[in-house]
Amino acid sequence: MPHLSLRVLVSGGGIAGNALAFFLARQGHDVTVVERFPNLRATGLQLDLRGPGIEVLRRMGLEDAFRARAAPEQGMQWVDSSGRRRAYFPANKSGHGRQSFSSEFEIMRGDLCRLLYDAARTCKKPPRYVFGTAIESLEQHNNGKDNHNVEVRFEDGKTDRFDLVVGADGQWSRTRRMMLGPGVQDGMQRVPGLYFAYFTMRRPMEDGDEYLATLYMAPGRRGMAIRRHSPHEMQVMLSCKTDPDRLESVPRGDVKREKQAVADIFKGAGWLTEDILKAMSVADDFYLERYGMVKLPSWSSGRVALVGDAAYCPTVLTGMGTTCAMVGAYILAGEIGRYCAQGNGNDSSSHKSDGLVAALENYERKFRPFMDKMQEGILEKAESQWAMTGSAFGIAVLNCFMSLVSFFKVNIADFFGIRETVKGWQLPDYRGVVPDEA
Repeated sequence: MPHLSLRVLVSGGGIAGNALAFFLARQGHDVTVVERFPNLRATGLQLDLRGPGIEVLRRMGLEDAFRARAAPEQGMQWVDSSGRRRAYFPANKSGHGRQSFSSEFEIMRGDLCRLLYDAARTCKKPPRYVFGTAIESLEQHNNGKDNHNVEVRFEDGKTDRFDLVVGADGQWSRTRRMMLGPGVQDGMQRVPGLYFAYFTMRRPMEDGDEYLATLYMAPGRRGMAIRRHSPHEMQVMLSCKTDPDRLESVPRGDVKREKQAVADIFKGAGWLTEDILKAMSVADDFYLERYGMVKLPSWSSGRVALVGDAAYCPTVLTGMGTTCAMVGAYILAGEIGRYCAQGNGNDSSSHKSDGLVAALENYERKFRPFMDKMQEGILEKAESQWAMTGSAFGIAVLNCFMSLVSFFKVNIADFFGIRETVKGWQLPDYRGVVPDEA
């Protein structure tokens, strides 16, 4: 069946952007991906896929390639200030049932980003990637006469027109702010005082070391996690619930001041604190995340839409950000594909306009129930879950509790509130819309 061919601009070359580019390129659309970083940002720490995200990966035909690049994490252990293991939760490698804290599908962000990028570029009509620039402004033309209805000006001074612009530029999306316009609430819902710092540290494996995630909680509402992904390096995540004034006044991206503030907060926290803070001081991949969730009344306006964290960031506490990005990209592309198939080659601008509106409405109608449930109670949970970690006594109780959870083989994903899917929700099937072969 003939398809309409759309000119689509995707803003952001991360997980959501590359997944969307893959699906749209397979449908034969003219796709441009713009990324303000000077090259593919194939960096970042470990992430995973769960539930419907795994099924989307399989429908992409990329499961074997993913497994070949997978992180070798064996499970998660919980330790006390002396480093003694208090609990252990192995990864579920059976291929059946729910995942534990460690998923069967763990991978470094850069490896997944490169996998999706390479797959998209093997399509018969591969996306065009433009690095080192970003959208400066956009203007929608609604006169019904021009096939390319969104005029975009880029930071390098160039301009172009597209049938559709999709913001896949993350939690702090600039495309989202442009879509909403001045004076409209951005949709970012913050929990003041809750922060997560990420970086890698060089620490070669020693005798007895394993490929594990290790979690430690310290008094003062401070937490540490390390994850071994290579024989030479480990990933570090520092989390804290603190007085907002301690970090809120530090400009986002001022790495020197962010590091100093984090070091002040974690000083004297015990366990590997001294080594971790020393490694943080020289880390060149340090990133401080201000905890927040993105929730919008609509994920599109006219011919501008959002996908991934830009539209519905579910927060790190859900463990589902990557899955939501992949599934959202799949559904958005699937609905566009259905609309294009219905076009039967009719390339009129009025049909494009009406069809795209319907496709974007269906994308939201089908995926919002999933995201609403995924985000339910997250902000309230973020405010309350640190209650036990303020004192040494609370930490002792928590360590004992984790020991019991481990002993009775309770799925630790339940404790962390990881929701792999939503009861009653089913992943739409677009396998007749998205071709199996590029």
